[in-house]
Amino acid sequence: MEIRVLRPGCSLAFAGRLGSATVGDVRAALGDAIDSGVDDLWVDLAEVELVDATGLGVLVGGHRRAERAGRRLVLRNVPERIDRLLLATRLHRVLTVERTAGADVAAAS
Repeated sequence: MEIRVLRPGCSLAFAGRLGSATVGDVRAALGDAIDSGVDDLWVDLAEVELVDATGLGVLVGGHRRAERAGRRLVLRNVPERIDRLLLATRLHRVLTVERTAGADVAAAS
């Protein structure tokens, strides 16, 4: 898992597999970003290949931590396969996902 800080406290990008072997680093990066910033925390998932149950758990944990800090964790550029996983697990109701106009049209059809 590669973790890039795009803007300290504001924006992160993940690449690779978000699973049990990598959640510790992801949890630490999310925690640092949440604690050091204000407003929304944007997390780019465009280059994430796989998310397992443990990875979903760390995203939900980051969401809850951000809420306690008065912030929002916003997922952006979510690959279609991960978006389908969020829908299947109903986590799309919990996590904030940035939707583009094209994605909204595709989801409605």
